[in-house]
Amino acid sequence: MTTILVDQDLCTRCGICSIVCPMAIVEPADENTLPKVVDAKAGMCIQCGHCEVSCPSQALLLNIRPDEKVILPAGAGIIAPDDMSYYLRKRRSVRHYTKDPVPKEKIEQVLDIARYAASGGNGQPVQWIVVHDPEKVKKIAGLTVEWMKTLVNSSHPMSGYVPGLIAAWNGGKDVICRNAPHLLFATIPEGNPVNAVDAIIALTHFDIAAPAYGIGTCWAGFVAAASREYPPLKKALALPEGRAVAYAMMFGHPQYKVYGIPRRKPLEVTWQ
Repeated sequence: MTTILVDQDLCTRCGICSIVCPMAIVEPADENTLPKVVDAKAGMCIQCGHCEVSCPSQALLLNIRPDEKVILPAGAGIIAPDDMSYYLRKRRSVRHYTKDPVPKEKIEQVLDIARYAASGGNGQPVQWIVVHDPEKVKKIAGLTVEWMKTLVNSSHPMSGYVPGLIAAWNGGKDVICRNAPHLLFATIPEGNPVNAVDAIIALTHFDIAAPAYGIGTCWAGFVAAASREYPPLKKALALPEGRAVAYAMMFGHPQYKVYGIPRRKPLEVTWQ
């Protein structure tokens, strides 16, 4: 299959597609030829699309589902620095949620944004499990506590920390999922350490995009650890064969609004 499709009437032979290709497989045009990827190098294409989206004249099309090409409208996605600054700095880890469920359609919209997160070699290894049923979220929280009970008086790093969490849970306080209505799990192929980083990047995209849709999030570290170590929780998640949980996130509609920006440690930068 031809790797790139080039419209000879639109191509200006500027050479940008060749320059931006991370795999250096796009041969630049000259007076007599258009940009191309020779068959011997076609297998090296990681389908990142840099060549296509960097073409000023829209002459080039990466030959991967070409019917899905999206033209970026003029000015789309441009955010003023001050707006971006306030948006990111006001982001909070939400630990109090309303009981109103987030519609599945809205969750899919945010996950669709997370599809565009960076990944090593553009491998896009992340798949998602959304626990939408609040009762199943409670069950997962309970299984996480059961896992914690196995750590008491063990050599596990969390051994001295979990008794307080267990006591709080037994007292009726959900310190695991914070009564969130939903959980999100990023899953990756087993045995690839690079993919774990890809999952965190994708989850960060979800975390950042969610507030724009009225969704609050909190990284679910206890659940993530249990889902990697506790067989009953793995079974409850019904993970596909050969996949593992990289991390988890609780989410739902925030019960409270944000009216300010808290302090943080001073910025520390080393210039070299």
